[in-house]
Amino acid sequence: MSVNKVILVGNVGKDPEVRYLDNDVAVANFSLATTERGFTSRDGQTIPERTEWHNIVAWRGLAKIVESYVKKGTQVFIEGKIRTRSYDDKDGNKRYITEVFADNLQLLGRKSDNPAASDQNGGAMAQGHQSAPSKPVNDAPQEDTFLGNDETDDLPF
Repeated sequence: MSVNKVILVGNVGKDPEVRYLDNDVAVANFSLATTERGFTSRDGQTIPERTEWHNIVAWRGLAKIVESYVKKGTQVFIEGKIRTRSYDDKDGNKRYITEVFADNLQLLGRKSDNPAASDQNGGAMAQGHQSAPSKPVNDAPQEDTFLGNDETDDLPF
C-alpha cells in the first residue's frame, strides 16, 4: 500500500490563472506560500523563518470555486496529491515541475480578510470537495467553523 497525500495551509502568492479547455473543463493554477516560523534554539542559535512555494492545480468545479473566491493573499487549506511532470524548455533542456493537485480547498481566516466573504453566504460556498477529477464538486453552503466564519477566530496558523 502507498499513500500520496499532502496538506498545506498557506497564503496565495498571486491571483489564480484559470483557463477553460475545449470541452469547457476548467483548470486553475496558483502559487501557495507556506512559512515555518523562525526561532532561537536553547544554545542561542537563531534559525530564520523559512518560506516554501508550492504550485497548486485545481480542476473542474474546484477550479471554478478558485476563480470566484481565491485571490492573492487569501489564506487557504489545501488537501491533495503531489504530481511531478517534465517538459522541454525553449533550449531543448528537460525541466521538471512538482505540483499539488487539489482534491479539497477551504478558505481560512476572518471574513474581513477574505474578499469572498462579502457574498450573501458569508463565503461558506468556497468550500469544495473533489475526491476524483470525474466527480462533481460539493459546493453547497455548509456551516463549518474551520472556514473561519467567526469574526473572533484567531487560529495560530
